[in-house]
Amino acid sequence: MKYKVLVVDDEQTLRTGIRRVLEKKAYEVEEAATCEKARELLQFSVPDAAILDYRLPDGTALELLAEAQKLTPPVPVIILTGHGSVDLAVRAIKEGAEHFLTKPVEMPALLVILERIMERRRALHKELVLHSQQARQKLDPFRGTSAAIKRLTEDARRMLQSDSPILIEGETGVGKGLLARWLHDHGSRAEEPFVDLNCAALSQEFLESELFGHQRGAFTGAASAKAGLLEVAHRGTVFLDEIGDVDIDIQSRILKVLEEKRFRRLGEVRDREVDIRLIAATHQDLKRLVRDQRFRSDLYFRISTLPLNVPALRERVEDIPLLARDILESLSAALGRSRVELSQDAEKMLQRYSWPGNIRELRNVLERAILLSDDRELHPQNLRFDSGLEVPEEPAGDTLLEVERQHIERILRAEGGRVYPAAERLGIPVSTLYKKIKRYGLKTSRAPH
Repeated sequence: MKYKVLVVDDEQTLRTGIRRVLEKKAYEVEEAATCEKARELLQFSVPDAAILDYRLPDGTALELLAEAQKLTPPVPVIILTGHGSVDLAVRAIKEGAEHFLTKPVEMPALLVILERIMERRRALHKELVLHSQQARQKLDPFRGTSAAIKRLTEDARRMLQSDSPILIEGETGVGKGLLARWLHDHGSRAEEPFVDLNCAALSQEFLESELFGHQRGAFTGAASAKAGLLEVAHRGTVFLDEIGDVDIDIQSRILKVLEEKRFRRLGEVRDREVDIRLIAATHQDLKRLVRDQRFRSDLYFRISTLPLNVPALRERVEDIPLLARDILESLSAALGRSRVELSQDAEKMLQRYSWPGNIRELRNVLERAILLSDDRELHPQNLRFDSGLEVPEEPAGDTLLEVERQHIERILRAEGGRVYPAAERLGIPVSTLYKKIKRYGLKTSRAPH
C-alpha cells in the first residue's frame, strides 16, 4: 500500500529533494508552492500526511493546518521553518501539528516521523475496516419507506418468536442473508450460534460433510472425525442459502432433521440429537423444481411454513437514494475517505436502472465509482453498471402523476400483469388499482390473481 504525502514549500529545490527521498521509500508525493494550490489538491484527494513550510507566498502553514484538521480523516501535519522559535513550535503543536522541524531538514529525522505517522494510519485503517464490517453485519434489512419493504418488515417481525422453518425467497443480491441474520439476532435463539452455508458453492460430498459431519474413514481423505454445522448450531440457527441447489438425496436427510431432530454423521451408525431453527433461502422457483421432481415436495411444504419474499430493488425504486447514501457512507469509512455524496442527476440515474444484481450490484457500482474518482460528489459519468445494460433516458414528464404511472406499470410488469398481487405490493385496494390502470391505460393479464 502506497502512502501519499503532500509537500508544500515555495522553494523548488527543497520540494525536489524531499520528493526524491520519499519516493525512494515508496511514498507517493504531491507538490504545491502556495496555499491556494495546496487547498486545490486537498479538495480532490486527502493525503496521509502533509509537510508544510511555515511561510508561504499567500499565507502560513497554520492556516492550512486548521483546514487539514477538518478533513476526514484529519491529515497529520509536519511544519518546517527557517526561522524556528520555541513560541512558534508550541503554538503549532497546540493547534494540532504532528511535529515541528527547522531547516535545513534532516531527512533521517523526517523519515522516522513519517513512519510513526504511517503506523498510526495503518492502525486507523484496520479499525475503520473492522468498524465497517461490524456496521455491515448490523445493517437494517428493512431500510426504506416503500410499501414492499414495510410489508416485509411486518411479516418478519411476526415470525420472530416462532421456531418453525422460514423460507426466504428473492432474486440474487436482494439481501436474503442479511435478513436471515436479522431474524436470528432478534429471535428467541439470539444468544445461541448462527451458522450459514451456501449450498450452491459445494459439491454433494462436501455439502453433506459440512452439514452433517463425518467419522474417521467415512470416505477417502477423512483422516479424522469432524463435527458438522448441525452440531455446531445446536440450540441455534442454521441458514441454508440457495437450498434449491441441494441434491435430492441430501434433501431427505434435512427433512429428517426437521421432523425428528436427529441425524447421523457420514460413516456413523447411531443417531445424534440436535435442536436447530432452520432458515432457508433461494432465488429459484421451488414450486417449479417440485413439479420437475428436482426438489422434494415434503421438504418444500416443511420449510415454507413461514415464507418471506424480499422485493427486488426495481420494485422499491423510492428506496434507492437512501440505500445508496448508506452504502457510500460505509464505503467512505472503510476507505478512509471523506464522505462521498450523490448528485441529483446521479440519484435519478440509479433510480432509472433496472438492477438485475439488486443491492449487491448497487454496492459494486458505488464502490467502483468511489475508487475511480477523487471527487466528493458522484455524477452520472462516474457510474458504470455491471450488466452492460443501458440506463433508460429520463422521462420527459417528471410530474407526480408520471412517476406514479411508471411505478404502477413497473409493478404490474413484475407481477406478469396480475392485478391482485400488484395491488398487494403497492399497498392499495384492488378497486383503486383498477381505477389507476384505466386512467393511465395500462395493460393487465386476463387472470387478476
